[in-house]
Amino acid sequence: MTATEQVILVDIKDTPLGTAEKLAAHQNNLCHRAFSVFILRKEPVLQILLQKRASSKYHSPNLWTNTCCSHPRPGEETLAAGQRRLTEEMGIQTDLSSLGWFHYIAHFDNGLVENEVDHVLIGFIDQDYPIHPDPQEVGEYRWITIPDLKKEIEDTPRQFTPWLKQALEKVEFYLSH
Repeated sequence: MTATEQVILVDIKDTPLGTAEKLAAHQNNLCHRAFSVFILRKEPVLQILLQKRASSKYHSPNLWTNTCCSHPRPGEETLAAGQRRLTEEMGIQTDLSSLGWFHYIAHFDNGLVENEVDHVLIGFIDQDYPIHPDPQEVGEYRWITIPDLKKEIEDTPRQFTPWLKQALEKVEFYLSH
C-alpha cells in the first residue's frame, strides 16, 4: 500500500461522496467502496479459492478470506478493479460478475476500522488453471467446498476475515438461483 493510494468515499447506499487516502479512511472510520472477489471451480466438485492474507498486511494478517479483495480507485469501475487486483494478487485473469453489495463495519486491535460498502464479485476458472499469488499479498491459498468453509467459519471464526461470512452469503444466494 502506498501512502498516496486513494479510495472512493461513499454513504451506506454506495453513493460516491469524494475520495480519501486509503490508510486515513481506515484510521478515521470513513465509509468507502471495496470489493471481494470469489473465484470458483466446478470440477471435481464446486469449490472456492481462498487466500490467507500475508503476515505483512496492515490489518487482518494471516487470516483466511475470499480469493482477493481491495478497493476501486477513483474513476475506476468496480468490476475492472476486481479484475486488476485478481491479476495482481493471484495471477488470475477471468471475467467477473457482480452479485451485489453489503455494508459492514469491523474494528481491529490496531485501531483501524473497515467501514465498507463491499461489492461481491464472482468468476470461474478450470481446475488446472495456474495460480501465481503475490507473496506480498498472499501467504497461502487453498480450495474448499462451501459446506466445509461454512463449518470452519462456524468452528473457528477468528481464523477468517470479518467480511467473509456476509460476502459468502451473496455467493450462496447466487448459486442457489
